[in-house]
Amino acid sequence: MMKGLSHSKLQHNISSNLQPVFSVALNVYLYARSLKVPRDELSPASSGKAVYDFFIDRELNPQNGAFDLKYFCELCPGLVGWVVVNLVMLLAEMKVQERGIPSLAMVLVNSFQLFYVVDTLWNEEALLTTTDIIHHGFGFMLAFGDLVWVPFTYSLQAFYLVSHPHELSWPLASVIIALKLCGYVIFRCANSQKNVFRKNPTDAKLAHLKTIHTSMGKSLLVSGWWDFVRHPSYLGALIMVLAWSLPCGFNHLLPYFCVIYFTALLVHCKARDEHQCKRKYGLVWDKYCQRMPYRIVPYVY
Repeated sequence: MMKGLSHSKLQHNISSNLQPVFSVALNVYLYARSLKVPRDELSPASSGKAVYDFFIDRELNPQNGAFDLKYFCELCPGLVGWVVVNLVMLLAEMKVQERGIPSLAMVLVNSFQLFYVVDTLWNEEALLTTTDIIHHGFGFMLAFGDLVWVPFTYSLQAFYLVSHPHELSWPLASVIIALKLCGYVIFRCANSQKNVFRKNPTDAKLAHLKTIHTSMGKSLLVSGWWDFVRHPSYLGALIMVLAWSLPCGFNHLLPYFCVIYFTALLVHCKARDEHQCKRKYGLVWDKYCQRMPYRIVPYVY
């Protein structure tokens, strides 16, 4: 038994150490190849400063033939790895706690996060209009995030439940499920509408939404979900992340690390997005901000 545990621990240590090393090695390769690409293939975020560009990277979409490295890593390794780690944690909970079936809390965590991954892969086209794809190069930030941070950090709720049993009642589980669905509807609808709008502002699917036209010929969505907050997809994401953590109870801060992290991340992203919107839409953006003071959470922030 001890031999089996030691072997399992050794395997875990090897895998957890190899992925950061691989992500750094990948980024060294990406940075080196970016020094040879034409200027029009560089990221808009590229600064010409070595350390910053190593972190963000210079090349916008590094490709080997038709294979887009950034697009692949954004979608596959981290997300699939996250699901695999969660599944391992589910099986570990059953073994450690000598359960015949996983706990309701573990089932909810796995189901919620699996649903998110499947939804992301199903709606992969929407990724093409995100800031990571159209603005950031594929540097250490994204490489480490995709290959290491996502699978090993986003699975903390499942990891916690392995050694901290939490019995969840069905009435409370129903409330958490409803919260998750609420967050998902906001997140997916806002992202889908934004994606359609970016591709074709005159699309018939958006006919019911109000827009403001700028003197530069661009249009700004100002109704629908944008009647509640400036960044509705961020609101939906925060609600979903909270729902991932609630099945773990309130006895420890660890399951809520993702909530804290996402809050900080989205506040930063909000500032970045609003800077770009100000530059893109000018006075029209200022007018919208005056009309809609809530950035992410209605009546709070």
